[in-house]
Amino acid sequence: MPPPSYCRACGAPIRWTITEKRKRLAVDLEPDPNGNTAVSRDGRGVWLSRRPTEELPVAPFEKLHTPHVATCQPPEPEPTRCLGLVSLGDDRRTRGGAR
Repeated sequence: MPPPSYCRACGAPIRWTITEKRKRLAVDLEPDPNGNTAVSRDGRGVWLSRRPTEELPVAPFEKLHTPHVATCQPPEPEPTRCLGLVSLGDDRRTRGGAR
């Protein structure tokens, strides 16, 4: 089994899946009984995901996961300090040098 990937924004372990419409979807690595995405592997070992419905509920070979976009919590960016810059907001001169 391939090792998990990690989210670039928050660093959490994720699993990339292929949806029914052949799009890539990142899901949380661990199954979640409250999740809304059914995940399974096909015969080649590719992770597949789909949205369960009343007509096609979760199969015994599928596990529920949560899409990672719903749980991603990137860290707050550190404030940047720009030293040596002057704010010109109030001191801007108009054309011709007049204030």
